[in-house]
Amino acid sequence: MSVLRELLKDIPIPQMVKIRQKFDRAIIQNPEEALAKELSASGVMETIQPGQQVAVAVGSRGIANIAGFTKTTLDAIKARGAHPFIVPCMGSHGGATAEGQTEVLEHLGITEASMGAPIRSSMDVVEIDKLPNGLPVYVDRIASEADAIVVINRVKPHTAFRGRIESGIMKMIAIGLGKQKGAEACHQLGFKYMAENVPAMAKIMIDKLPIVFGVALVENAYDETCRIEVLPAAEIEAREEELLVEAKSRLPKILFDQVDVLVIDYIGKNISGDGMDPNVTGRYPTPYAHGGPDVSKMVVLDLTPETKGNANGVGTADFTTQRLVDKTNLTFTYANGLTSTVCAPTKIATTLENDFYAIKAAVKTCNILDYTTCRLVRIQDTLHLGEIEISVNLLEEARQHPDIEILSEPYELQFDAEGNIVHDGKASSSHH
Repeated sequence: MSVLRELLKDIPIPQMVKIRQKFDRAIIQNPEEALAKELSASGVMETIQPGQQVAVAVGSRGIANIAGFTKTTLDAIKARGAHPFIVPCMGSHGGATAEGQTEVLEHLGITEASMGAPIRSSMDVVEIDKLPNGLPVYVDRIASEADAIVVINRVKPHTAFRGRIESGIMKMIAIGLGKQKGAEACHQLGFKYMAENVPAMAKIMIDKLPIVFGVALVENAYDETCRIEVLPAAEIEAREEELLVEAKSRLPKILFDQVDVLVIDYIGKNISGDGMDPNVTGRYPTPYAHGGPDVSKMVVLDLTPETKGNANGVGTADFTTQRLVDKTNLTFTYANGLTSTVCAPTKIATTLENDFYAIKAAVKTCNILDYTTCRLVRIQDTLHLGEIEISVNLLEEARQHPDIEILSEPYELQFDAEGNIVHDGKASSSHH
């Protein structure tokens, strides 16, 4: 270690300033009430008949108000005299086991007791067709035997490919309802063809299964529901394409186009499937997606407790800390890469003994002539981009930006005896 310390000894860490970035905060005040209204106004409930068994597919991502939306949908189905049940719809998540997937739902506040409906979780699938390219199309066996299927999901940009349709109802149908086998089949030919395969699989499934409608949600930059639409099966594809455009425009972002060093305090599966959202960092796990800032060097310091050791995404960074590596569960992390076929993010980044040296290493290697001019940005994680820190070298630019407010005087980053950043109470504890 002494050699590395010697190499990094004279590398300066710039003074920092706290800023607030402002994004459009359009919001739906009573989201569950709004959904109930949409369900009755859209006329989709007429497609559900008394006595029918109705599968309601719910996924694993932390969607705002998801428990309330699920309950509202179940209640509307019950009001029609039908019998709803919940099907976990999440590919290989929850360790790709039936119990694991029920547990994931429980973390989201979705239990049989709270929902007043049974949860039927199984990894058993049936193959209902093949794509022209030979890929099998799988569906959850229990859902396939229902009289009707309803899918609830948020529409947002995907982290590893670009297309007319990315993450949303169509992907939930193709990959979520397909369970681990479906997720694996969909990923088999790689993200290069995902933009074609996801809608192609979903179309076949909408065609062959009794999917009656989807509940599509869009969130603002603060993870709050800002749009709720109930889409009859025939309209899902066309409308989802339009909702994706809105979702993209609402993504929170770092309001600087070029950053020498980006420091991220926490990564984890509860933040993004990729540990940190590439749409925010500009660093993607595959060559098939793009956008975001131009970041020269990226440092990730720690894992969220919620990710339970899954460090997927650490390989996208240049540097990390021994602390993060010690918390990593390699089995969980590698299982992620083996299902998605994207294994670069599961590699361990160049590891330094603590935050202090990891940040210095990034400054040293960010390819600038004068280290004191380093444009450094520090964020808690890619979901919290309201209050962030920037180095003094970005101050002038920040002052010119209409959506940035400067909150402090310049100060030095504080490190404890272990060489890790001292959090001002707020930064380290405000996980959701």
